[in-house]
This record gives sequence, C-alpha cells and structure tokens, in this order.
Amino acid sequence: MAAEAHGGARARLSAVAEDPAGGWDPAIRLAQDAALLGRLLAAAAGQRQDGGQCPDVSADEVAAGLSLFEVMRVALDRLETQVVIEARRRGMDWRQIAGHQGLNSSQAASQRYQRLVTRLEEIRQGVR
Repeated sequence: MAAEAHGGARARLSAVAEDPAGGWDPAIRLAQDAALLGRLLAAAAGQRQDGGQCPDVSADEVAAGLSLFEVMRVALDRLETQVVIEARRRGMDWRQIAGHQGLNSSQAASQRYQRLVTRLEEIRQGVR
C-alpha cells in the first residue's frame, strides 16, 4: 500500500472516537511502548555520534526495551485479529481484506488470520 494510503487510513482512524470505557487500551498501550522504544533509540543515536556511552540510557533501560517486543507482538496480533473479525462482520470478503493488508490473495489473508488465531490460542494455553 502506498504511503498516501497509509496516511489516509491514519486520518480515518483518528476520526474514530476513543472508547471512554477503555476498549482501545491495548492500542494505547502499544503506542506508549512504541514511544518508549523511540526515545530509547533516539538517546542511543545521540551516544553514537560521539562514540561514547550515553549516560541517559542505562543497561537496565535497554533490557526493558528488549522485553517489550514480545508483549507488543502479542498485542498487535490480538488487535489485528479483532480488526479482521470486525471487517468480516461488516461484510468485507477475504480479497478486500488481503488488499488492505498488502497481501496478494484472499487465501493469503485467510491463512494469516488462521495463523494469528492459532498463535494467540497457543499463548493462551501456555504452549508458547
């Protein structure tokens, strides 16, 4: 999908009112975690310019940043699954979903969804 399409999608989504009951909490948490990682990377980039250690970034902060990725992957998988379910509920077919996900076929979109559901179920059951 072209950059303009991504920007348009962001604009449409920003028009959706936040759920006052906190239904979008996972999305908000992802945004906060991504912002934390962005600040960590920005601080690390500052240290690389002079070649020395950056006193603003501790080893514990780097370790905490590393620990966020798996949590973020699971949260993204859950959100993607919920959005696909909503798309299907609203009558989108797998071909349309595939197009929006940048996939080449309805089969690819359906298989992606099944992989997400399987992964989340395995995590829920403690298999992963």
